[in-house]
Amino acid sequence: MARLKNTIEKKMFYGASSLIFERAKSLRFNPTDAEKKISEGLRNKQLLGLKFRFQHPLSQFIADFYCHKIKLVIEIDGGIHLDEEQRQRDIGRTFELEKYGIEVMRFSNEEVLYDYEKVLEKIKKKCEKLLMLQEKQPHKGDCNPHPPSLLKEPPTHQQCG
Repeated sequence: MARLKNTIEKKMFYGASSLIFERAKSLRFNPTDAEKKISEGLRNKQLLGLKFRFQHPLSQFIADFYCHKIKLVIEIDGGIHLDEEQRQRDIGRTFELEKYGIEVMRFSNEEVLYDYEKVLEKIKKKCEKLLMLQEKQPHKGDCNPHPPSLLKEPPTHQQCG
């Protein structure tokens, strides 16, 4: 049983350290107004029955919102993300998460606070698209966490183990 739990945690948290877990926990106690607002539409599986986790550890990162079923991160960015150095970090972070087959959507605080319905509709459309793609994949599960575009050839059944 411990091995199964460990495997699930590796797939869901991608090797996040205990320090990242502690930071995520502290962030949950101090959400921004925009994070509170968007969580209204994401919590309790309201959006297409999908579970979104708030301040979720992923590798060395903490995602504002993460849906493991469709591997989608939603980031709500404050003003600091307009800074060029921070923008470059965000690009690098997105690149790293995409290596795991995780897609990232970004919205500014202002978009969420002043155009909430439009943001929620964009998230819903992305979720529908990812659910549809997931249904079309011949291999279910986490055999290959990378999107097909990063593969030279599709995995064989033996590679999925």
